[in-house]
Amino acid sequence: MGIKECIEQGFLAKVKPSLDVIEKELKEATYDFERAQQALEEEDFKWCIVKAYYAMFHAAKAVLFALGLKERRHFAIGVVLGELNKRGKLEIKYVNDFMAAASSREDADYHYLYSKDIANHCLEIAKDFLDRMKMLLEDLKKEPVSFD
Repeated sequence: MGIKECIEQGFLAKVKPSLDVIEKELKEATYDFERAQQALEEEDFKWCIVKAYYAMFHAAKAVLFALGLKERRHFAIGVVLGELNKRGKLEIKYVNDFMAAASSREDADYHYLYSKDIANHCLEIAKDFLDRMKMLLEDLKKEPVSFD
């Protein structure tokens, strides 16, 4: 499924890009990342995984808002990230990391599968992902991408 299909099926919506919303999403991403770090320190591995994913989710949402898109289903973020990869704007590693974090979050939340190793890994990829999304936002200011 591509971006056009996601819009047609209501999984993504076109919105006017908003610097305020982008900054709000980045603030939420930072908040969730800090909570994930705290959870790891407290050996609350499930919560670390959940919050690390949401840090990535909010950072990716900031990118979507910069592109004039809003997700209505989490998987649609992966679709947009994949399209950015196809256009040479984002390395495949970040698409894969987002999908892996989403899977780990679902495993922790719904199947009670979590561990210290998974929590550590999720926190590591979340940090890298946040940094890359911030760089991508800067790149998009210089070279906007359109999905029309």
